[in-house]
Order: sequence, then C-alpha cells, then structure tokens
Amino acid sequence: MTFSSLVFLCIFLPLVFLAHSLIPAIRVRNALLILASLAFYTYGEPVYVLLLPGSVLLNYTCVRLMSGRRKKRVMILAVIFNLILLAVFKYAGFFVESLNALTGGELPVPKIHLPIGISFFTFQAMSYLIDVYRGEVEAEKSPFRVLLYISFFPQLIAGPIVRFRDIAGELRERTVKLDEAAEGLRRFLFGLAKKVLIANVMGSVVDAVYGAEMSHVNLLTAWIGAVAFLLQIYFDFSGYSDMAIGMGRMFGFHFRENFDLPYTSTSVREFWRRWHISLSTWFKEYVYIPLGGNRKGALRTGLNKLLVFFLCGLWHGANWTFVLWGLFHGAFSFLEEAVPRLRKLPRWIGWLYTMLVVTVGFVIFRAETVGQAFRMLGRMFGGFDFGAGTMSFTLQLLTPFFLVMLAAGILVAGPVGKIGKRFFKEERAQIPLYAAAFLLLLWCLLRLSGGAYMPFIYFRF
Repeated sequence: MTFSSLVFLCIFLPLVFLAHSLIPAIRVRNALLILASLAFYTYGEPVYVLLLPGSVLLNYTCVRLMSGRRKKRVMILAVIFNLILLAVFKYAGFFVESLNALTGGELPVPKIHLPIGISFFTFQAMSYLIDVYRGEVEAEKSPFRVLLYISFFPQLIAGPIVRFRDIAGELRERTVKLDEAAEGLRRFLFGLAKKVLIANVMGSVVDAVYGAEMSHVNLLTAWIGAVAFLLQIYFDFSGYSDMAIGMGRMFGFHFRENFDLPYTSTSVREFWRRWHISLSTWFKEYVYIPLGGNRKGALRTGLNKLLVFFLCGLWHGANWTFVLWGLFHGAFSFLEEAVPRLRKLPRWIGWLYTMLVVTVGFVIFRAETVGQAFRMLGRMFGGFDFGAGTMSFTLQLLTPFFLVMLAAGILVAGPVGKIGKRFFKEERAQIPLYAAAFLLLLWCLLRLSGGAYMPFIYFRF
C-alpha cells in the first residue's frame, strides 16, 4: 500500500494533471479523466471492476426514462435498486449474523467482499436521481458526463459526496488557471500531511490500545487511546477531503467544504453542522426533510432525528457499534432540542460537554464490538489501576514523536485552525505557505518510503 501511495503521488497524479493541462478540448479532457478514474478504481477494486460503471449506467438510464406518469415509479425503482446494491454488498452478512443471534438459527453467513467507495458513489448517484425527479437539475444527456461526475477519482472512494448541481457547469466547460491549480496542489499537500504526519501516528497508538488485553489498560491508557482516535479520525478524513478538494481544483472543479473545525463546536447540533458536511447535508435533504423535518411537532422531530442518526450510523458500516454511535448522537441531538438551555451554556462548558459526548461516541465507533466499547468506557471512567504493568504499557505509548504530533493535532484542530482560516487568505502569507507545503511533501515522502502508511479509515465505508 505504501508503494501504491508513492506511485500515485509521483507518477499517476502528475501525469494525469500534465495531460489534462495540455489538452484544450473539454470532451477529450473529460475522456482522459474518465479513463484515469476507471483505471484508479480498477487498481483498487479489481474484483468488482464492472460494478461502478454498471451502477452509473443503470442510474443514467433511469433518469432518462423519468417522464410523465411513470416518472415517480421509475425514480422509486431506481432508489430501491441502489439500496439493494448497498444491502447485498455491505449488509448481507450483518443481517444474517443478527438474525442468527436473535433467533438462535444457523443460517450460513455470506462472505461478500465490500467494494471500496460503494457508500459514496451510491449516495452520489441517488442524489442526482432525486434532484432530477424534483426538477432541481436537468437530466444530463451525455452518459459520459454522468460517468465522470460519479467516478471522478479524487472523491470516488471516500468523498466528499458531491451534488451534481455543484459541478454540472464544470463538466461542460471549465478552465484551469495556474493560480487555482497551485492553490489546489497546496491544499492537497496539506491534506496529505494531515494524514501521514498526524493521523497515521495517532492510528498506531489507537491500534495498540484497542489491540491490548483489557487488563493492561488503565484510565490513562484508555484516555490516550480515546483522544488519539479523536484526532486520527478527524485528520484522516478531513485530510482526505482536503486532498480531494485540492485535486478537484487542479482539474478545474470546485467541491464544497466537508469539514469546518468541528472540534470547536459548543453543542452536538453544531458539531454535525461542521462534521462530514456532505453526508449531513445528504441525510437532511433526502431523509430528514421528506420525513417532515421539524414541521410536525417536537415528538415527530425527535423521532425523525433518531431515524436519521440511526441510518447515518448504519451507513458507516455493518456493525452494531456504528448503529449505537449514531443513536448515541441522535439521543443528544434530541435532548438539545427538548432542553434548549443545553444550547445556551457558557461557551467553555458547552465545548467541554460537546467534546465529552463526541469522544465517548468515537470510542463506540472505533470498538470492534459493543462489548469492547463498554469495557473501554469502563476503563476511561473507572480504570484506577496504576501498577507497574499498566503504567509500563502507558509509558510505551508516549513516544516523543507521538507527543509532538498529539500537541500539533490538538492545536491545528482548534485555535491554530481558526487562525489558519484567516492566514491562508492573506497575500503576504502565500510564499511561506507554499514553502511549508513543499517541505511537508518531502517529509511525507520520507515517512511513506519508510513504510509509515495506514489506509484511510473511510475507505471501508
């Protein structure tokens, strides 16, 4: 995987960008990006290489068939097809295992390989389908533009989920200015640094904590693991989003932001306005509002939110830990709706409350089983074992490099991140920022060449 990353950074991306820059005709540019995207997907997913184009073709055909009296019927059938696609590949084994556990049965559990990126490209296809049905966008006549929209390699396998309306014009006509391409490259490199220098370092500690015997984990170790995962998942996923947005800019596409300093939130509701914005928006637009949103009374609003968070948790993976994580956040969102004073706490108290909820939630998210989640939470709040054995394990985790990256992660996710948003816009800051991006690239290449790589967390969703 490290070799693949180096090939992508040093060969694939530069060659595709150079060829795209030299080609003047938009149709040829689009054809190049389609071929590159399909080659990229084929390399990562050779088993189901036809699944992505097959899904695109079926959704394109359904959209073209939506007219007159059959419009709603075709839309419903297409949505059902997409959901069946997810159910078969992502949830079949989970459903059978859950049924066996519930009934005591012994049905054979299907072992189906999960295609990478299936949750992202399926949700993207459904958003296009539903937007056309609602009349919010026109049906695209060219199947190739639809294929590029769904398969575009920067955001194909881990988002963000892009709305067709946001890039429809750029699929037909776009120019790549030198300054925008440079800004895109810089954004890509900062995202790469988030992943390689912070997320990967945090991830090695998280894996050690969650892989250890529970007798070796005390209160300090459990909190180190919890905070490390808090930073790992943020820098892993926001780093990928930065890379996708940056690569999009390099090719003339403008994707919306997917993260907005979520760890500065002072309520759970605010956290979800800042975390994985494209997914939150998707569920709001296509599930929450159609269910009635907040227009049908407090009880119905709460039930709608719980259902949305249940589905959001399930979207993340076929495991009860994800479902529990979603319902956990849904419960606090419902609580904030029912008790408005929770949204009016002093900022520092609201921040502490929110971060405690988010941290506990991510412990559940990271655990392999619900049982492990509760055992880890038990250690976080009751693991008062400071003997030589447990403290030795704790101290082994606290390497100098980990502590430096931990401090850097906390600062960048919070106060430095706020300052950085303003700093990146200042003209006098541009040269130092490009110099920093170049140095970070060299550092990342050294880390990757040494084997310091972990797959992106959201690749498996």
